[in-house]
Amino acid sequence: MFVKALKSKIHSATVTDTRLYYSGSLAVDSELMTAAGILPYEAVLMADVTNGSRAETYIIPAEPGSGKIEVLGAAARLFNPGDTIIILNFGYYTPQEVKKLKPKVIVVDENNKIKKLL
Repeated sequence: MFVKALKSKIHSATVTDTRLYYSGSLAVDSELMTAAGILPYEAVLMADVTNGSRAETYIIPAEPGSGKIEVLGAAARLFNPGDTIIILNFGYYTPQEVKKLKPKVIVVDENNKIKKLL
């Protein structure tokens, strides 16, 4: 049996842009993705601290060091530039693996630069 558990999180990110007419995804500064251990096209859950919206999509890399957090496609109706969001990434683990799991948590500042690693 496998259990779904938090693998990594990018906390307090600021949405920099939204594009409704896009095939759908979340573009994130690739430096943040690397720091959090999130691979391109992995599933992520976006939780909007500003308005309470949640949406699941996949992540794609944006330019490294750009600070971009762009909500693309239908989810752009739920998120707005300037919103504070949490990007959650999950994995499937055996119960034994979960006991030893230490998720990567990246806290970013208002410019989406790494503030601290937890």
